[in-house]
Amino acid sequence: MTLGKKRQPTRIYLLLGTNVGNRAKNLQTAIEHLSPRIKVLRVSRVYQTAPWGYLEQEDFLNQALEAETDLTPSELLVYIKEIEKRMGRHTVIHYGPRLIDIDILFYGNEIIELPNLSIPHPMLHERAFTLVPLAELAADFRHPKLGKTIQELLDGISAEDVNLYQNTSGDL
Repeated sequence: MTLGKKRQPTRIYLLLGTNVGNRAKNLQTAIEHLSPRIKVLRVSRVYQTAPWGYLEQEDFLNQALEAETDLTPSELLVYIKEIEKRMGRHTVIHYGPRLIDIDILFYGNEIIELPNLSIPHPMLHERAFTLVPLAELAADFRHPKLGKTIQELLDGISAEDVNLYQNTSGDL
């Protein structure tokens, strides 16, 4: 019997977001659930931002992660959607409140266009709540489609509404 060859790990960047319940604990729990298929290498600080899209909801906490995985992009999507579901996420309103959201920002330098998956994340260059924490981890990473570094993308937008999270609410 011949076993399949194990894939080499790929460097990935993820963004976590939450605005329901104990937000800080939700981020921590999501990170814990990533193992064993995703090895977290570094995490950004946590940022609080106003909602985007649907505005009638609580502020979000966001955190970027640098990690490695041997999952393919499609397997990675299934894996993180299972984590979201296991944590209790259900979508009622598009861009609405959510217990946890895990977005794939980058999968190495690959460009992936599938019906249910676009990598790099198609709107990350427009979103300060993504670029600010991502720049902490990968300011010099060059967007494979746009050709600009994360810092250059961040310098091109306003980030005034992205604030370092100060835990005064009793969140973990």
